[in-house]
Amino acid sequence: MRRARPMFPAIVATAALALACAAGATSTLAEEGPWPVARAKAWGEAHPWLAGCNYCTSTAINQLEMWQPETFDLPTIDRELGWAHDLGFNSMRVFLHDLPYKQDPEGFLKRIDQFLEVADRHGIGVMLVLFDGVWDTDPKLGKQRDPKPGLHNSGWVQSPGRAILGDPSRHDELKPYVVGVVSRFKDDRRVHVWDLFNELDNPNTNSYGATELKDKTERSWELLKKEISWIRPLNPSQPLTMGVWRNNYTDPAKITPINKFQLEQSDVISFHNYNPPDKMKHDVDALKKYDRPVLCTEYMARPNGSRFDPILGYLKKEGVGAYNWGFIDGKSQTIFPWDSWQKPYPGEPPVWFHDILRRDGKPYVQAEVDYIKSVTGGKK
Repeated sequence: MRRARPMFPAIVATAALALACAAGATSTLAEEGPWPVARAKAWGEAHPWLAGCNYCTSTAINQLEMWQPETFDLPTIDRELGWAHDLGFNSMRVFLHDLPYKQDPEGFLKRIDQFLEVADRHGIGVMLVLFDGVWDTDPKLGKQRDPKPGLHNSGWVQSPGRAILGDPSRHDELKPYVVGVVSRFKDDRRVHVWDLFNELDNPNTNSYGATELKDKTERSWELLKKEISWIRPLNPSQPLTMGVWRNNYTDPAKITPINKFQLEQSDVISFHNYNPPDKMKHDVDALKKYDRPVLCTEYMARPNGSRFDPILGYLKKEGVGAYNWGFIDGKSQTIFPWDSWQKPYPGEPPVWFHDILRRDGKPYVQAEVDYIKSVTGGKK
């Protein structure tokens, strides 16, 4: 039986709470805007160096297959999170979806609770992602399509779909989902962070550009503002974040309005970077100037020069949370690169793009796994 590592030392959490209260972290402040810096720093002290990956069970092609009752695969989740524990991971970033909640709110919340219970048993907390702006624009409940051979993320879906996202008069239809999920878990120690909207302005030109909304940035920004207004009054004990992922946010004079909004409204800062170490350092240096905890919620694309060695060690040294994309070579097929949408691969690529383990738990590269464990203190 694996022994779960302690996630929240009581003395640290107590001190953090005292500091947060001293900073005036009242419900009124929570309703008005992001946490005071002191409260954000207290959360960071209570959660020293979160490390893990973006996780979807290997038997699911997307969020719907992962969370729908017919395909919710708890035994596989248990096995795979056990492997994550052995790697020394203590946090996982996991995508939810609005449609399973709309179909059966209590059933969906129960499955989330079961997932958190399994993760907690392995000493792992969870960052929950509420909305996602990437890949298929038209998600549908029910049986999901089979993976298309050789194609990166051939079945991943957006949340919400373009029918709702593109119609501001329908945005309020999503409020029960957001409020229902956050209300249920807003004081749950197993939830580390709320990630509000993944890559909300992604035009998906490489994949679904033909069906994508032409005014997506405006519509997504409108929804994000509403989402914040729904969540802040709930005053969750976990921080909110809205990851920046493109454009120049290292030069204050060049930050786009939407990136500026995301950074200024986040309790803790998060970002994506699939670039070599020098560009990672550039972003980290810039984002640390906000004087809040920083989390890199997506990185590691081997052919791009974004690899665990040395980036994982660098992020630990800087105290920046580290969540690489991908874990198991499963139905999402993210071992294939983004350009597979232009040229599907006939077999396993010469170099995996993402992911760490094969479906049987064996490492893609043993030396890479050894390095990860040397940084995280994982099981030898």
